[in-house]
Amino acid sequence: MADGMFGLSKELERETAPVWDKVKDHVTPMEWPAQAALISEINALKKQRDAVILAHNYMTPEIFHGVGDYVGDSLGLAKEAAKSKAKVIVQAGVHFMAETSKILSPEKTVLIPDLRAGCSLASSITGADVRLIKQRYPGLPVITYVNTTADVKAETDICCTSANAVQIVEWAAKEWGVDRVILIPDEYLARNVAAQTTVGIIAWKGHCEVHKRFTVQDIADMRDAWPDAEVLAHPECPEEILRAADFAGSTAAMTDYVEQRKPKRVVLITECSMASNIKGDVPEVEFVGPCNLCPHMKRITLENIRDCLLNMQFEVTVPEEMAERARLAVQRMIDLPPPAVPARYDLIRARHHVDVELI
Repeated sequence: MADGMFGLSKELERETAPVWDKVKDHVTPMEWPAQAALISEINALKKQRDAVILAHNYMTPEIFHGVGDYVGDSLGLAKEAAKSKAKVIVQAGVHFMAETSKILSPEKTVLIPDLRAGCSLASSITGADVRLIKQRYPGLPVITYVNTTADVKAETDICCTSANAVQIVEWAAKEWGVDRVILIPDEYLARNVAAQTTVGIIAWKGHCEVHKRFTVQDIADMRDAWPDAEVLAHPECPEEILRAADFAGSTAAMTDYVEQRKPKRVVLITECSMASNIKGDVPEVEFVGPCNLCPHMKRITLENIRDCLLNMQFEVTVPEEMAERARLAVQRMIDLPPPAVPARYDLIRARHHVDVELI
């Protein structure tokens, strides 16, 4: 009987009330009845299928807060999936993330709700490209961002994230006994890492289409409109964006910054669903600023998550030999002690020009 809020049954209202409390600033009352029903159906299907859903920070709030069993960045999700006893993993993210989950959990069934959910950065480089790079720079360690395909990871010495890239660069240089390393494929991450270390960086011209679109003028406009807003930028942005920001750091570092400091007003220079998702946990903070959406992440919806579980469709696999080699690179990173705190990119040091060699 539909006698609850927004025409929901009392039972469905009770079941989804905690989710509504977190998404009500981003979901309209008109949308909510359909979304609440889907959330309930998906959570029931998870139990039937012995499945967990990994929800990336860039998922929309109803997915992130409504059906995500593990939420966070791509590597954090894959590590949690490997610990889980569930037989099925649904990757609410993009294709390379599902591959990483399969690499770390080869015995599990990994599904993605839409096989077309790709990534401009991951598609900027191939395993064949990496093999040619290694021929050009023999003896130098290859450090690859986790935002890459299994094919690329398989050609890699060690992976990194934006949270530990500086640490990995310095570790690899010491371990290999060299004064420069190859850091691919994100040019801007490489340039921003280069500003934090004395190790030489050889980089590739790959970019995230979301972070590449931000401009210094965007930040100037935000400061004019909201002079008291604190500007936080992700290191996948161009160097001039980081120089114009108040703080720069990984996804985890930005989240920690907001949750611990609780500034009155914040501009996040990253994919804008992240702001919506953090808002659910710190409702007292006002998030303002430009909204650049990732078109690939937005292919994932409640509807196709439901269909994915209902029909057990769109399985992601990685050839065994490729997965084994890629796993070595990912595991080598996991086995290193994590940074004491999520990585921050020192903006004072970053104001000094540091060259990289661009392949």
